[in-house]
Amino acid sequence: MKILAVVGARPNFMKIAPLMWEIKNHPAIQSYLVHTGQHYDQQMSQIFFQELGIPRPDIDLGIGSGSHAQQTAEVMKRFEGVLLEQKPDVVVVVGDVNSTMACAITAVKLDIPVAHIEAGLRSFDRTMPEEINRLLTDSISRWLFVSEKSGVENLRREGISDDRIFFVGNVMIDTLLACRDRAESSTILKSLELKDRQYAVVTLHRPSNVDDPRLLKGLLDALEEIQRDVVLIFPVHPRARKALNGRPFASMPNLKLVDPLGYMDFLKLLAHSRLVFTDSGGIQEETTVMGVPCLTLRNNTERPATVEQGTNVLVGTDPSAIVGAYRQAMTQPKTGRVPELWDGQAAKRIVGTLQKTFAQPLSTW
Repeated sequence: MKILAVVGARPNFMKIAPLMWEIKNHPAIQSYLVHTGQHYDQQMSQIFFQELGIPRPDIDLGIGSGSHAQQTAEVMKRFEGVLLEQKPDVVVVVGDVNSTMACAITAVKLDIPVAHIEAGLRSFDRTMPEEINRLLTDSISRWLFVSEKSGVENLRREGISDDRIFFVGNVMIDTLLACRDRAESSTILKSLELKDRQYAVVTLHRPSNVDDPRLLKGLLDALEEIQRDVVLIFPVHPRARKALNGRPFASMPNLKLVDPLGYMDFLKLLAHSRLVFTDSGGIQEETTVMGVPCLTLRNNTERPATVEQGTNVLVGTDPSAIVGAYRQAMTQPKTGRVPELWDGQAAKRIVGTLQKTFAQPLSTW
């Protein structure tokens, strides 16, 4: 079997890494890695190949930044030639970024079956570009590898047959568990002059939060009040940095803006924090496994297991609600448990399933 795997943006690297590790254990499987270049700089891309032991991409499409339509079109144009040349048996895509959807569509149009890792997640908010990517990718994929039980229910509700759905667990947690001990050697706390459990982490990158000046101001107002009590470390995503536009933070001395961090540094930063404010889906999952209280600054989440079973609290974007949830978390932090099959074995289940089912016909398509 020849598997062509696709990565494009920062969240993809932690999801593809365990798959590449597992494929090494199967000499009969040939792998070919394509990086679309949706995230393309050292801090958002290259460092992850080094830290996670992912082989260098066989090809980098060099897409770069652009609008959703521009990125999608460029990926499809450039990826088609790769598929025609490589002729893979399976294309594997992960997550919900533009590269995921664009590569899936291109492969299926060439009659190459697609496996979607992290399938079935739904926020039920179609104003989110990621939700559209998820829906389209799932509708055309042969293998739908699901990370939490809600994904199985969502796919069945959408009329997808059970022989396309596989509940395998969470590949991002495979990576976290494999790297957690190594991350402890990071010196990030010393570099930032932080003490264990005496700071909080902030991440913001979703367009709905950072591209709306009114909404962003409300979030910053909440953070301004919170930073009076606790140091806030804010690794700034390029989208958020552009939105902040050099805004001065003289009135917020305990809000420390830093450049995006590598995986090991960020993992240690999360693990030793008092709590986390985020709009990231992956961080909701990581904090659940690490037992760190997480306040999600969104009105919905496509990862309900982190709320139902984990440490995540969905607090929305109202400043007073955020401050209230912060005070609650500081005095009575939510406790949780690790969801089913988040055990570090998801990639092994995925590769095993592909081997077993590759030649099997589908009952419904």
